[in-house]
Amino acid sequence: MRSRNDYGVWAALCMALPVSLLAQKVADQWRYTLEPPQGAWQTAAYDDAAWKKGNGGFGTVGTPGARVGTVWRTKTIWLRKRVPLAGALKRPALLVHHDEDAEFFLNGQRVLALKGYLTDYKVVPLAEEHRTLVKPGENLLAVSCRQESGGQFIDAHLVDADQVPALPAPEREIFRSDLITPWGERVTDENVWQSYPRPQLRRKQWQNLNGLWEYAVTPVAQREPPRQWQGRIRVPFCLESRLGGVQKALQKDQALWYRRTFTAAAAERTLLNFEAVDYRCRVMVNGKEAGGHRGGNTPFTLDITDTVRVGENEVLVRVEDEQEGFQLHGKQTLNPRGIWYTQVSGIWQTVWLEQVNASYVRHLVIHTDAAAGAIKVTAAVEGDARAIAVRVKDGERLVANSVGRAGQEVVLTVADAKLWSPRSPHLYALELDLLDGDGRVVDSVASYAGIRTVGKVKDAQGHLRFTLNGEVLFHWGPLDQGWWPDGLLTPPSEEAMAFEIDWLKRAGFNIIRKHIKVEPRLYYYHCDRLGMMVWQDHVSGGKGASWTFLKPDPKDAEWPAEHHDHFMLELARMINALESHPSIVCWVPFNEAWGQHRTVDVGKWVVQRDPTRLVNIASGGNFWPVGDI
Repeated sequence: MRSRNDYGVWAALCMALPVSLLAQKVADQWRYTLEPPQGAWQTAAYDDAAWKKGNGGFGTVGTPGARVGTVWRTKTIWLRKRVPLAGALKRPALLVHHDEDAEFFLNGQRVLALKGYLTDYKVVPLAEEHRTLVKPGENLLAVSCRQESGGQFIDAHLVDADQVPALPAPEREIFRSDLITPWGERVTDENVWQSYPRPQLRRKQWQNLNGLWEYAVTPVAQREPPRQWQGRIRVPFCLESRLGGVQKALQKDQALWYRRTFTAAAAERTLLNFEAVDYRCRVMVNGKEAGGHRGGNTPFTLDITDTVRVGENEVLVRVEDEQEGFQLHGKQTLNPRGIWYTQVSGIWQTVWLEQVNASYVRHLVIHTDAAAGAIKVTAAVEGDARAIAVRVKDGERLVANSVGRAGQEVVLTVADAKLWSPRSPHLYALELDLLDGDGRVVDSVASYAGIRTVGKVKDAQGHLRFTLNGEVLFHWGPLDQGWWPDGLLTPPSEEAMAFEIDWLKRAGFNIIRKHIKVEPRLYYYHCDRLGMMVWQDHVSGGKGASWTFLKPDPKDAEWPAEHHDHFMLELARMINALESHPSIVCWVPFNEAWGQHRTVDVGKWVVQRDPTRLVNIASGGNFWPVGDI
């Protein structure tokens, strides 16, 4: 960005921006190249089919006055777009914003050259000798821009100086990569994510709703379902991902709609499960409201018994995803760059259906005690069932069993228990029957447990050490962000996900710090199975604190009460969903100082909520005396 004085004589031609709601619609899609073009690139006859497509304007986020639709960071760029005009323009002009030097061509002839930079859009009327170039029908606007330092931006529109259109919010383009994993290459509409998604509460009967759904993108103000669908999307991959088949960025002023049909049998209760939808969703079944959810990282269930019917049913899902503000988004961003990645909008984990009796097991909590060889099971139930019968098996051998009251903890002691550890990740199978008042089985589910105890101890020098089952164990592992080039937050398959964990285990690591992402629940099953410990982060977002590390008197960020409450709600949901996995040994509420607020209150809550694990209150962030690390 050079001195604005370089703008020179053209500054005299620039006008304040009159805006008319009656002006023509803006053409905002360009062809562009970052390599010097050969031949008469500025003419209508030039073949630009090999050029990339992008939405205007082009530049870096943060350049003053810039509405960035496509990120441009190189020194030079060449652009072309076709501008349709229904009739003649009374006072033809260019509406431009540039940083830095730019040349503008209309229907093959140079009509304007600007030096320096602007900080907002300006109207530059065409010189008298160039006005005759403008014609009804299609016009070609070609632009080149060169940038030397600082911010950079280029955008231009052919307008009537007396009726300048209001520019819409930029239609952001997502980053497109040619990279695809070996597992992604094998994904089809028929085989996409077929695994049972809830490994610690399994039923034999279920219906997978992954695969092709219809989709449409509408203005966010539209509350009624779209009349026309724009194509198909492969669920559970998000709108922006290559494997989803769409690769389109959801704008802040848009809503994403999904539609599909499913067949249901007669049942006392029908449950529609979503493993994760980012971020705010509303669900309709057969035209009736079935429920909604806010939060993009954890599973939720809707009881659709009152809206479902025997035979064919229709389900609609409406999604909004603002990304900004206090929304918990992790590494997602509206403008990907550096360590910040493509946003993930909509359904990004498995959608599935299960039908149950009026009384059923809704949730299991499994804790263990290595010293006692004990497995402690609490079953949260719906309905009026009275008792829960639990059997523990080692392979096919029954090693413990007990019957307790539904909703209360059942303790089962295994003689000579085989303990879970990275070296020996032994898992016991659990079988649970829910019993009514007459002792009849009304629901049966399967689960598993790894018996282990997490702790800490002081060594001979007085230093605290991690322990597992009473023995000191050094935690050695990578920060794993869980992003995939083809599926983004969604792994291309269960096989791909398991390969990553197994590869890290074979490389010699014994922990993974899962970085500001909550994985599909099957991920943690494979960590349980393979003996890979996990430090589990809460997903970050919102306003961060100033970074002070270990310095005294740290300062927390200020969060409004409503946003803090939702932060805590999503933290509680994550712990509720994952607390029975033996592989998870540490909760990390804050990554560094990102979103770090009310640190002591958050830390005390987590310690009280789950005293069976370690708490690292803010890994790499500001130190407060709470937690274990």
